[in-house]
Amino acid sequence: MKALGTISAILFIICIPLLLITTNVRFAVNDIRLYEYGFNKYQVSAETGLDQGNLTEIAHKLITYFNSNAEFVDISVYSQRDIVHLKDVKGLIQLVYRLQFVSLGYIAVYIAFNLLALGGAFWRKLAGRIIWGSWTTIALLAALGLAAIVDFDQFFLLFHLISFRNDFWQLFPGDNLLTMFPEGFFQDAALFIAGATIVEAIVIGAVAWYLLKRSRKAKPELVTPQSN
Repeated sequence: MKALGTISAILFIICIPLLLITTNVRFAVNDIRLYEYGFNKYQVSAETGLDQGNLTEIAHKLITYFNSNAEFVDISVYSQRDIVHLKDVKGLIQLVYRLQFVSLGYIAVYIAFNLLALGGAFWRKLAGRIIWGSWTTIALLAALGLAAIVDFDQFFLLFHLISFRNDFWQLFPGDNLLTMFPEGFFQDAALFIAGATIVEAIVIGAVAWYLLKRSRKAKPELVTPQSN
């Protein structure tokens, strides 16, 4: 039972960075402002000949597609290879959604079960494990961020090799999908996701630390009776 409790606690700690990262990825995928920011920064309109209204419409279609049951996206400016690759991208995004759901579900069940089993005594343990989860998140993203800073091209290549089982991600120069979403766009998105995740980890870690410190101060001290 002790080993099971340790394993469940470790899984809880792991689920904290998993939940934060997948939540921020989901937000980024569905945030039209991020797409428009990339289109403006990398002058996509000039590169593709599509005006800003067309680009925004395409972005909305992509967001709808990533959240739909459709197998392929219907966007005329993309080549067949682009469309097949977007199917793979959608599969990856849907995996992120499932991981978000699983990590959130595990965290909720873990907290509920331990509160029922241990009652109020569990709150201090929970705060400590949240702090561990926060530090794990920061350490993980610091390591990934360092790897990306040292050589983002290699990091980006490794990501594609791990994430996709075919070579449809190797788009041809001039493909609209590649022109609309250059490597710099994904680097900016990764920085946004990492930055948001680190800030969230710091906030929840700080709140947990404050509550833990407060609970220790509030713990009644043993008072010895004085003799007359």
